[in-house]
Amino acid sequence: MKLTDFLKSRPFFLSLAAALIILIVGVFLTLKWLAHTTNHGEKIEVPNLIKLDTDQAKQLLEKNELDMVILDTLDYDKDFPPLSIIEQDPAPKTGVKTNRKIYVKINASGFGKVKLPNLEELTYRQALSTIKSLGLKEGTITYQTYIGKDVVLKVYQNGKVLREGDKVAKESRIDFVLGDGRAGMSEEELDVAPAVEDASGNTTATSNEFDF
Repeated sequence: MKLTDFLKSRPFFLSLAAALIILIVGVFLTLKWLAHTTNHGEKIEVPNLIKLDTDQAKQLLEKNELDMVILDTLDYDKDFPPLSIIEQDPAPKTGVKTNRKIYVKINASGFGKVKLPNLEELTYRQALSTIKSLGLKEGTITYQTYIGKDVVLKVYQNGKVLREGDKVAKESRIDFVLGDGRAGMSEEELDVAPAVEDASGNTTATSNEFDF
């Protein structure tokens, strides 16, 4: 049989039709398989993990077929529970595919500690500027008789005298004992000297004790 006759024959058209059907079915099944394995067109909404602890967040993500990766622990933020999630990427309500990694950052368990520098013999302004730069806060102020006005004589925390190199928690308060500038004054000078005021303008009692 000549080729031209075969191409016009019924068996050829039946074979061609069968081949096309097999090809179409094959492409259809392949697309279905790809859609199933890659979740083509399906999106999962990322849940809000903020303020959850890591166990809670991991369980929630596993329910949604997502994975959690902890990137870092950040400085303590008092607005978030200790060891809770403080940042996440992607953001909540973002649409992602299954098995997507969700990157999180964790709040520290508490305020970090800083080393206290030598504050004695500094002026109150210098000492206050120093502790604020370290993330510390001003506490109470009392005065003792001393020749220098507003010179730092001691620093305390919770009744304990602090020394250079002591570690204190950030955001905690430091109490000051300052000189009142009255040492060496005569009785007449003391009678006319203005009352000692603290940083808030309140009159503060002066102690004659001077124990280091």
